Amino acid sequence: MASSSASASSSAAAAAAYPRSLLPLRRRPGLLALLVILLCFLAFQVVIHVPSARSAVSRWFFSGHQIERKDGSGNCPGCGNSQDVDSAGNTIAYTDQDGRIKLFKVTAREFASSSIWENPWLPRDSQLADRTQVAAQELLLATESEATNLSNAETLGTKSIDPIKLKRQVFRRKRKAKRVQELLQMDKEVELEMRNAAINSSRNFDNNVKGSYNIWRPEFHHTNTDSTLRLMVDQIIMAKIYATIALSQKESALYNSLMRCIKESQTAIGDAQMDNELDSSALERAKAMGHVLSSARDVLYSSGEVSRKLRAVLQSTELNIDAVKKQNTFLVQHAAKTVPMPLHCLHMQLTTDYYFRDSVIKAHFHDAALKEEEHKAKLEDQSLYHYAIFSDNVLAASVVVRSTVTNANEPEKHVFHIVTDKLNFAAMKMWFISHPPRLATVHVENIENFKWLNSSYCSVCRQLESARLKEYYFKAHDPSSLSDGNENLKYRNPKYLSMLNHLRFYMPEIHPKLDKILFLDDDVVVQKDLTPLWDVDLKGMVNGAVETCKESFHRFDTYLNFSHPKISENFDPRACGWAFGMNMFDLKEWKKRNITGIYHYWQDLNEDRKLWKLGTLPPGLITFYNLTYPLNRTWHVLGLGYDPAVDISEIESAAVVHYNGNYKPWLDLAISKYRPYWSKYVDLDNSHIQHCYTSQQ
Repeated sequence: MASSSASASSSAAAAAAYPRSLLPLRRRPGLLALLVILLCFLAFQVVIHVPSARSAVSRWFFSGHQIERKDGSGNCPGCGNSQDVDSAGNTIAYTDQDGRIKLFKVTAREFASSSIWENPWLPRDSQLADRTQVAAQELLLATESEATNLSNAETLGTKSIDPIKLKRQVFRRKRKAKRVQELLQMDKEVELEMRNAAINSSRNFDNNVKGSYNIWRPEFHHTNTDSTLRLMVDQIIMAKIYATIALSQKESALYNSLMRCIKESQTAIGDAQMDNELDSSALERAKAMGHVLSSARDVLYSSGEVSRKLRAVLQSTELNIDAVKKQNTFLVQHAAKTVPMPLHCLHMQLTTDYYFRDSVIKAHFHDAALKEEEHKAKLEDQSLYHYAIFSDNVLAASVVVRSTVTNANEPEKHVFHIVTDKLNFAAMKMWFISHPPRLATVHVENIENFKWLNSSYCSVCRQLESARLKEYYFKAHDPSSLSDGNENLKYRNPKYLSMLNHLRFYMPEIHPKLDKILFLDDDVVVQKDLTPLWDVDLKGMVNGAVETCKESFHRFDTYLNFSHPKISENFDPRACGWAFGMNMFDLKEWKKRNITGIYHYWQDLNEDRKLWKLGTLPPGLITFYNLTYPLNRTWHVLGLGYDPAVDISEIESAAVVHYNGNYKPWLDLAISKYRPYWSKYVDLDNSHIQHCYTSQQ
């Protein structure tokens, strides 16, 4: 009875100890197990991720071992002597900076003296201080930097370090120190050899200018710039605009300042064309103008009004530019067709000598008459090298002949056939009588002696005599006149009215006994022996010439009117053009293909100048269409009479250079850097040339 009452009381006490809410869990053990697992997982996560909790658990877990260590029992695991510790294999657990637990197995011998192995059975404070001091000393020796490594030692004392990472760092520092020692102990002999080699190299350095260009040469210092000049001109333009606005808005003080700066800037500029020609105060004037313009812009700037003023200035400037362009075109064309005074003087002197012969000149004529009889057979000798030159310029023709003979390998085999007009025949004849070329033969003819060259046979002669063509040249109301604004004034050059310019289409009539002849313009200079041209196989073509087309330039559509059906039906607008000036003509093929007849046919169709403008190149392109053999470009380099950008290396390697264009070498218009190639063949020892050219200087 007593036992049953005790049992009942204990059951009541148990029921009181467990709340009513937990009673269902007792009846459901699976749910209770799940709850326990969840609580363990949460506790594990807290220990892992919360450092303070992790440290507390660690101290609690190892507290029993530390008490046993203090008691000296020595029977705890891992508490053996140091020899056992050194040889023991241990699994090390540590956490990285992200809180993840990592494990690795290592023996104590694998730890370097700088590694930290925290023995849980030693007092924590004494062990940490001892290991920190050792690590700091190792780092100090490895890096030889006291300040840096003291900070590292402090870091080791307050922060846990990955042992493997620390081991790598120490190894790298030792390796770096070793490399530094090797570099410091470099062989002195090697260093001395390197120093001597450098000294010898500097002594033997050649600082002479190589080639034609060097940025350190004084002549290539770009002192002749106009940047400051253009800046000041632009400032004056803007100052005038702001001055007109200031005047309209009654800003008298600003207006006076602008006008004063304008006058000062204009005075500083004067007649200068380059910066080095400006007054010494120009830069200061430009700065002062800049300050005034800045003030004017702040006070007066109105986009609408300023834009209107600038538009008016632009329109006025464009009109001035158009007028200057027309004037420049007229003056260039006029200068190109005008005979310079020294050249006219030379012709007059030679003509006077021809008709009023003194004893010396008579002796020249006697010698020339004897040579003419001897050389008569050479004029038709097929084994010799024959040249055709049509010119009314004595000086130009003499340069062509002299340059050819000077550079010829066998000058005695060269024969020059020169045709000139009646006006200049005496001067041309007199020159080559008194100055015969070395060993070569020169035959001068008068175009008036070609009786077959008349209007009944030659369509060009008929056209040149027509009233319509004369009106085209000389009447001011013609559409091509200057007053009507047409820029094609080059067609008014007298050479287009001269039959000498068209004789190139009558080679078989002029030289009926020859099979090959080389045509040369009078504005070329020969720089090499031309005899290899006679060995070039023209492949059945009539004309051997250098092509001039580059991309879209100098093709047939540049010269011919392809809107005309006669042109568009017979020719390709993209066909490549070529150059007159140095042409090898096969006169046998010429006669066989009736080249002169083809020329006459197209000239008759172009009487109203609807197919092409005046000149000889367009009819030449038509006449020799599909009958021209392209020669190597090095035979003939063009552009020296208009293009200042011709490559000097191309000029010097060319066999013939051509001054095609308005800037002929005997004119003051000539491009100065190209003139020496021509002037070196002028006979400066001639008394007439000395008299005519020195008297004009």
